Amino acid sequence: MPTGYLEHANISVTDPERSAALLKAMLGWEERWRGPSQNAGHSIHVGNEDCYLALYTGAHVRGEYAKGQPLNHIAFVVDDLDAAEAVVKAHGLKPFGHDDYEPGRRFYVFDWDGIEFEIVSYAAGASTRGPAGGPS
Repeated sequence: MPTGYLEHANISVTDPERSAALLKAMLGWEERWRGPSQNAGHSIHVGNEDCYLALYTGAHVRGEYAKGQPLNHIAFVVDDLDAAEAVVKAHGLKPFGHDDYEPGRRFYVFDWDGIEFEIVSYAAGASTRGPAGGPS
């Protein structure tokens, strides 16, 4: 049976510079590549040596996405949830849906285009606050 892993996801955003800045500050990621893309668009790839997000834009990208159209959220694991939340707030976004259940603590945030991100920490002791919940 083959095995695999997720190398990257390519998402459409209205401002790839802004989205890249958030991801770099929140996840410690670096820019891996930038350049012209399909349909006279432009992309910035941000990530680490194992994975990345391709942030694509073009004249046809409008943002204002609705939850679940076509994805529910993209989840990121961080080692310091409180520091990640501070970064999110510093970028003018509003965290919500804070929860704590095994195996970790998490919150959610919509970016400027309506894309939902889940930010989760599985760090030791991360599940010591609040009532038990259920998976997302």
